[in-house]
Amino acid sequence: MLPPVPIPPRPSFPEMGRFWTVANALSLARVLLVAPITYLVYRGGPVGPMFGLIGLAVATDFFDGKVARWSDTVSEWGKVLDATADKLAAAGVTVALLARPVEPNLPLWFVALAVVRDALLAAGGLLQTRRLGRFTTSLWSGKIAVTLLAATVVAALLGAADHLMQACIWATAAVMLVSVADYGVRFYRIMRPGSRARVDAHGHVVFPED
Repeated sequence: MLPPVPIPPRPSFPEMGRFWTVANALSLARVLLVAPITYLVYRGGPVGPMFGLIGLAVATDFFDGKVARWSDTVSEWGKVLDATADKLAAAGVTVALLARPVEPNLPLWFVALAVVRDALLAAGGLLQTRRLGRFTTSLWSGKIAVTLLAATVVAALLGAADHLMQACIWATAAVMLVSVADYGVRFYRIMRPGSRARVDAHGHVVFPED
């Protein structure tokens, strides 16, 4: 009798780890800050409270990962909450800058591009996480796109001149499209039949076939 053929493990989501940690609480606080920040951006102020809350959100974004590492509480929950908070903040603020009655505003096509990009990356990220069994790190093009989007938002909030706003908008849109292409290539290589992609200890995707 032939020995039984081992059945490979079915793709599944990773063990998420502890939810209630100080680091995750910071990420949750950023999620809760999205609503008042979005409202103040839509209203155009008051400037002090608006930038105060934005500064607080930026601080939570800066410290949540550091606290997780300092306290040895890094978890998959933290990665999910951090990414969710960032995407909600980006969507809320850009839509507010589209709809607000004061200028400068962001154009509809730009806001649609930002929101659709984040939705595609979120959906693709879930699929590839289930395939790999672990969450992956962001690509550099994605990090640059997020930084440029933040700069564009700040320029709009500070009432930048039209030529500066246009430069920010077009530069950010170009990098967002490049990042979508980069993530699309990685997604295809992970999901294609026969792929042996895996995630290393740092969250980077490794392709042994390369």
